[in-house]
Amino acid sequence: MLDIEEPAMRTYKAAVVQASSVPFDPGASADKATKLVLEAAAAGARLAVFPEVFLGGYPKGSSFGAPVGLRKPEGRDAFRRYYGGAIDLDGPELAILVDAVRATGLFVVIGCLERDGGTLYCTALFLDGEKGLVGKHRKLMPTGSERLIWGFGDGSTMPVFETSLGRIGAVICWENYMPALRLAMYDKQISIYCAPTADDRDTWASSMQHIALEGRCYVLSACQHITRGAFAADYDCALGDAPDTVLMRGGSLIVSPHGQLIAGPDFSGETILYADIDLDEVVRGKYDFDVVGHYARPDIFRLTVDESRRSAVVRES
Repeated sequence: MLDIEEPAMRTYKAAVVQASSVPFDPGASADKATKLVLEAAAAGARLAVFPEVFLGGYPKGSSFGAPVGLRKPEGRDAFRRYYGGAIDLDGPELAILVDAVRATGLFVVIGCLERDGGTLYCTALFLDGEKGLVGKHRKLMPTGSERLIWGFGDGSTMPVFETSLGRIGAVICWENYMPALRLAMYDKQISIYCAPTADDRDTWASSMQHIALEGRCYVLSACQHITRGAFAADYDCALGDAPDTVLMRGGSLIVSPHGQLIAGPDFSGETILYADIDLDEVVRGKYDFDVVGHYARPDIFRLTVDESRRSAVVRES
């Protein structure tokens, strides 16, 4: 259990960035993210949340040549191309963005395609204006065919950071449908619950409202608004090849600890949504519901969480 400190800033402006990445070009995506960070800062934001896999790209509609029981050569080529568009956490793409965050003082949560050895991970990065990269969360459970191209995170990357803006953590896309993971985050007293996603369905907003009410926390969810034209002409896309076909339509939003939509959902195109955060609303919400406190029944229900790092090879001396 982390110690709880009184945040220095009770009210501030937060932003969710709804924009397209530059697929498979993390350098260009980092340049775009830098401009968006500067724009959000100029508008007075202190916190900005970007979509899932903004650095590297979400390969919407791609099959990676994988019928059941078979991997086609073109699928291996597609993975090689995708792998080439991933980032190393000590690479130049992230350094560009860290410089922008340092210049503005923002706290930024951004999705990336993280490369580690021969495996790719869907990862949320936490960037602090003073300290740079302070941590990451690897998606625990990729959904459907994502499992072919992304590895599985373990319990060692589920941080919640104590900051002057509140206790900030991230849960990615359909991980938000995992009740045990949500409960683990609530137990860390998360107050700023970030949900980078690729889910642009009408039902997503109601899920985010439920989480805000359940956790009595602010929920900030960012999704890309991106068309087929953002991808190369030879990109294999099951949704078609017309450049104006919308592959992800946004739906980014911010929800209060009382479940009220205070920004979005927006489906209009690329934009930045803003809302005022008041951390005292988190406390007011706990008055009648604290899912890991006075509304819990540990005599009946208990959750065990393994936060150890799981490695395929363990060397002992």
